[in-house]
Amino acid sequence: MHYQTEAWGAYMAPRTAGTDPLERVERLAAENAVVIFSISSCCMCHAVKRLFCGMGVNPTVYELDEDPRGKEMEKALVRLLGSSQAVPAVFIGGKLIGPMDRVMASHINGSLVPLLKEAGALWL
Repeated sequence: MHYQTEAWGAYMAPRTAGTDPLERVERLAAENAVVIFSISSCCMCHAVKRLFCGMGVNPTVYELDEDPRGKEMEKALVRLLGSSQAVPAVFIGGKLIGPMDRVMASHINGSLVPLLKEAGALWL
C-alpha cells in the first residue's frame, strides 16, 4: 500500500476558490489506479485495504485522520456517497466504487477484477 500522509500545506497553494474539499477528493482519486480514503482506526477500512493487497493491488491510501484537512474531505465524501459514513471510500480508475459493501458486492459478483484490470491496477 502506498500511504499519503504529507500535510496538504506542504505541496498545495493556499486556499483558493478552486480548492474545495470535493474537488480535492476528485483530483486525488484520479491520480492513481486505486485510491482508498480511510481512517487509520477504522476496521472496515483495514478490511478493504487487506482485500486489495490480497489481490495483488497496491492502493494509494489517504488516512483522513492524519491529514490537517481530513475532516473537510470526510464531509465531502459523506455528501458524495450519500451516506452517514464517509470511509472507506474506494475509487478505481478515478470512478467512485463506493464504501465497503459495494466493493464486496463487486468482488462477489465478479465485476471488481475487470475494473481493476481496466484501471491498470491488476495485470493478471
